[in-house]
Amino acid sequence: MTEPSHAVFLSYASEDAEAAQRICEALRAAGIEVFLDQSELRGGDVWDHKIRREIHDCALFIPVISANTASRHEGYFRLEWNLADQRTHMMARNRVFVVPVCLDATPDAGADVPESFQRVQWTRLPAGQTPPAFVERVRRLLSPDVSTTTRPPASPVSGAVPPVTEPSRATAVKPSIVVLPFANMSGDQEQEYFSDGISEDIITDLSKVSALAVVSRNSAFMYKGKHVDIPKLARELKVGHVLEGSVRKAGGRVRITAQLVDGTTNDHLWAERYDRDLNDIFTLQDEISESIVKALKLKLLPEEKKAIEQRGTDNVEAYNLYLMARQSYVTGNNADARRAEAIVRLCKRATEIDPSYSRAWALLAIGQMTLRFELGKNSDDGLGSVERALALDGALAEAHAVKARILAQHGRHDEAADEIEIALRLDPESYEVNRAVAYLRFRQQRLEEAIRYYEKSMSLMETDLNSGTMLLTCYTALRNYQAALRVARINLSRVEKMLAQDPNNATAMGSGAIALATLGEAERAKDWISRALLIDPDNMNARYNFACSLTSFIKPPDVDTALELLGPFFETVASGFLKHAKVDPDLDPLRDDPRFNAMVAAAELRIAADGTASETGS
Repeated sequence: MTEPSHAVFLSYASEDAEAAQRICEALRAAGIEVFLDQSELRGGDVWDHKIRREIHDCALFIPVISANTASRHEGYFRLEWNLADQRTHMMARNRVFVVPVCLDATPDAGADVPESFQRVQWTRLPAGQTPPAFVERVRRLLSPDVSTTTRPPASPVSGAVPPVTEPSRATAVKPSIVVLPFANMSGDQEQEYFSDGISEDIITDLSKVSALAVVSRNSAFMYKGKHVDIPKLARELKVGHVLEGSVRKAGGRVRITAQLVDGTTNDHLWAERYDRDLNDIFTLQDEISESIVKALKLKLLPEEKKAIEQRGTDNVEAYNLYLMARQSYVTGNNADARRAEAIVRLCKRATEIDPSYSRAWALLAIGQMTLRFELGKNSDDGLGSVERALALDGALAEAHAVKARILAQHGRHDEAADEIEIALRLDPESYEVNRAVAYLRFRQQRLEEAIRYYEKSMSLMETDLNSGTMLLTCYTALRNYQAALRVARINLSRVEKMLAQDPNNATAMGSGAIALATLGEAERAKDWISRALLIDPDNMNARYNFACSLTSFIKPPDVDTALELLGPFFETVASGFLKHAKVDPDLDPLRDDPRFNAMVAAAELRIAADGTASETGS
């Protein structure tokens, strides 16, 4: 049974934890239910999902604003603020949801807060106190049917507690919808990328309609491939409508069926079947989105219609190649050479067909960066490609994210931090952005921060193995074994699905071996290692993960076998992957072994001699 959500969600920077605790205690003493993450999250909780659900369901969101929040442009409190800001746009305009409090009189304490926070009254809590008048204000705002007209604060740090205006009845909330992943009816599993791409694009299109609330991709794709009870699903996601459909792509034709269902009555509100030339795919997507808006009796504003019609490219072949490349990117592991080479080939061709396709340029940069820094190939570093992407679209969050990774590889860490800040501000819900932030935090050995973003990226992409594998490393290093068990189960399930499609996927076996070892299935993990080494002995990514399994996840550690596996790895390792190995806590049991240190030293000398180390130490 799902636990009920709390009335108030308290969001704060870690430096303000004591002040947040005092506010929480004052509100709870008045009988108000408060969610405070340090007391509410328990071992085994799906952290990101829990936070999102609480913000989605709470009656009031209280951000604690201070000099600490003004000076920090990252931290999960900013992601919580973004989620709250998004929710304000789904609510009646005169309904109070955000109740900001300010802890000090710092002139710029209110800098860089969402615009929706600036439109409402703020309260200063002097000297860390929680005045009874503030508690009373919160209590009144939680009273049934109470709403209050929003207005900008006279000063975000004024000493007086603002009065509560007279209540007025809120207007109706927006209609809401979830777009379920369209089923691939092409009779070819490899066409899955296309049906997923169509589903994602429709979600993106509908999200541009201001009068409609749309469930995020990660929540919708949790139901991929499952038979669903529409009314039950609608209750779970708290939506009024469900869109489902299928895609059949064959030759130069595409057939799409779609139906809009009332989540309460299970009645069909609209249904259509389209059988078109593949070149009409963009027009077809526009028609589906506009038909849904019409069926829901909503008004599509001219600027929204224009935004929906902007797809980054008008060329169907370039679009198809990009979808194939992105599918390669979101499946498998970072250091799979075949995967990276496929991404580069597909994106190069896409950009040749349409040189103005910014997303293809950004993804090309990811492939090039991986080949150069992770695999030691004679490849462009990706910086030119990502600069091209940003010249075409400076607001492309994933381009800023990959630029940050490339700059970090070159030792330009301050510039990388600036790019990450921009990427998070542009799209904190982006899979690519969260994965890039996690990657950089791990390299900086800031494991707790890395966990936040790896949890997010894992939740945003159901085919991602890398984030789960990295989470196992982080949680095990921090001795959070309950969380590690949860992630291991998720990752093993994903690996098994991949192996059902390709039983010889050694890269997936590498992730699976770590998951099995975490779950205590050491013998099964060793069987996978033996099998994968017979199938694909030259897969260095799998070798590395197998060595990690034997050193940190299987007890007692098998140091000799791990070093035997790592020998060929260090003989070919690239500069970026070597940096990873030097900070990876999975290899800590080997760091005092002279054989391990000799391998690392030899790799450093080889890389220096080859001239491939173009960046300074991390």
